[in-house]
Amino acid sequence: MKAGVISAGSAAPAALRPDRPARLPAAARLVGAGKTALPPLLFGLRLWASVCLAFYIAFWLELDNAYWAPLSAALVCQPHLGASLRKGWFRMIGTLVGAVAIVVLTAWFPQARGPFLIGLALWAAGCTLTATLLRNFPSYAAVLAGITALIIASDQLGATGGPSGQAFMLAVSRATEICIGIVCAGLVLGATDFGLAQRRLAAGFAGLAAEIMGGFAQTLASAGAGFAEIQELRRDLLRRVIALEPAIEEAIGESSQLRYDSPVLKSASAGLCAALAGWRSVSVMLLLRQGDDLVRQEAQAVLARMPEELRPEPGRAAPARWLGEPGALGRRCDTAVRELIAMPAATPSARLLADQAAATAAGISRTLDGIALLVVDPVRHTRHHHGARHLSIPDWLPALVNAGRTLVMILALQLFWIVTQWPSGALAVTFAGIAVSLFAPQADQAYGNAMAFMVGACVAAVAAAVVGFAVLPRLDTFAAFCLAIGLVMVPGGAGIAQPWRQPAFIAVIVGFVPLLAPANQMTYNTLQFYNSALAIVGGLSVAALSFRLLPPLSPAFRTRRLLGLTLRDLRRLMRDPAGRAARAWMARGVARLAVLPEAATPLQRSQLLTGLLVGNAIVELYPGACRSGLGAELGAALAALAGGDVVHAAASLAALDDALAASAVPATLHARARLLAICNALTQHAAYFAMEATA
Repeated sequence: MKAGVISAGSAAPAALRPDRPARLPAAARLVGAGKTALPPLLFGLRLWASVCLAFYIAFWLELDNAYWAPLSAALVCQPHLGASLRKGWFRMIGTLVGAVAIVVLTAWFPQARGPFLIGLALWAAGCTLTATLLRNFPSYAAVLAGITALIIASDQLGATGGPSGQAFMLAVSRATEICIGIVCAGLVLGATDFGLAQRRLAAGFAGLAAEIMGGFAQTLASAGAGFAEIQELRRDLLRRVIALEPAIEEAIGESSQLRYDSPVLKSASAGLCAALAGWRSVSVMLLLRQGDDLVRQEAQAVLARMPEELRPEPGRAAPARWLGEPGALGRRCDTAVRELIAMPAATPSARLLADQAAATAAGISRTLDGIALLVVDPVRHTRHHHGARHLSIPDWLPALVNAGRTLVMILALQLFWIVTQWPSGALAVTFAGIAVSLFAPQADQAYGNAMAFMVGACVAAVAAAVVGFAVLPRLDTFAAFCLAIGLVMVPGGAGIAQPWRQPAFIAVIVGFVPLLAPANQMTYNTLQFYNSALAIVGGLSVAALSFRLLPPLSPAFRTRRLLGLTLRDLRRLMRDPAGRAARAWMARGVARLAVLPEAATPLQRSQLLTGLLVGNAIVELYPGACRSGLGAELGAALAALAGGDVVHAAASLAALDDALAASAVPATLHARARLLAICNALTQHAAYFAMEATA
């Protein structure tokens, strides 16, 4: 409303009455709040529909403990279709593995209570260790393998523990119920959610690629000026690249074709990391040679060979073109790579700039392959990067700590259960194992999330008591039953779909269904309900306490370990540049970069990335040095660096550069460029390369 316009029934302009709020902003705020609340509410309705469908099928089939089917449906549901389908697939895998494990464990110790309970605790600890080492949905599958074994074990154990021999039938029954829930959730979500994960992932790739190329062009144009601001931008981009991993899993979950072509998407993400690494090398080189007119001219010459469409204006992302023409842009990237590699260079600095610019363009080309796959670009022939896959373990210690915590907690709770002969002790052990396995991989957030989960379970107990004893006895139809549970399921599901206190809302769903325990023939046993509620809340309390008594490793300690382990592996690589360490070097380094705590300082992030770049330069430099007859000289310089003698190593590398400069072989300029990159890294982070590595 314009100032001076008098509203109906008013004697003065709205602008002259500041004590009364304007109607339009209030309406706009209301519309904005509605748009914000609508997606979580729709997800809550989808979750409720999935649970109701699973209940209907379980009641129709007259399954024992029918609530496991709807509980599985609720746990599989995710706000995005691809994540739900992917999570359901891995939940099924984890369930089957856990069911087989408990059957085998029962067969090994059919009448031995002690060995059986110890074996169960060891299995849960092993699953926690595996879940910590893995990421995303494979980690969830490992958690489910341990949880399923605990659930089936709790069903067959007596008042004081000991297998009853019913493991096989219980495993078949629970696996069937869980699979029914997974299928029901998939049907409901597939019918109500069209899935936009591919488009979201393509937009994420395009936006990041455009920003990286824009920042890289700005670095070349400014010849290293504004290094601090560009460095901060680069670190933010690296965090966003690492955060793409769940989005890739979601996209794979929506399409069976993408599952086959998943290496292309992984390569697209790795291409962004490679582009950032090339950008960083150029930025550091220009910073160290700032004010050198020759280097500025070399940077301008490299920039001139970068196509205009591949360097958007800094601060203005251009994802629309990158989404619409990935094929054409990919071909321009490939052409630029060839031109930069063939670019004549008279100095090692010029060669370094051209080679790293080519590496940056090559990384973006791999990203454009992924975009072309996602938007089904018919122009660009997508190259399938189906290389061998290796599991890279960044650090074993956090996983071992989590496994030890799980083992000690479950054994202590089992002992308490046996001594007290608590009828619901098995249920307490199960929920304690669920919480400690589920939250252990979350490290810094583990204790807070476990406490929120316990609070949510308390809310679930109250809700289950109200619905179970005050509402359900008055209802006779399945439709009325669905409406009754919807009073909890819809708000709980909406809470899961928003970022605030998600573990608490998950616990509301997880605790409500087994406490309500609806069946075809309902029984209302208050004593059993109180026992079950006490077991669930008590088990979750013990799990939260375990994170206090044996806390996760601190972010500062984990960061120092990752830096030390990277330096240790780098020194092994220096001693044997052509050995086993060279083959797994990059994959292990990227894995460590991905798990670097958020609390890590910018200097620590820079040191880890610099270590990776030095390792890559050594791997690329060593074969050429051997062909030039200078392998022994390079080996001596690397041996000094591996011993932490940075000064001696720098002098040896400088002498090697002089020897290469005197050589008549044209290819030595590429080797000298890599030597220059290593020397730049030593100049910038001498203290890191001289420190003592983690054993």
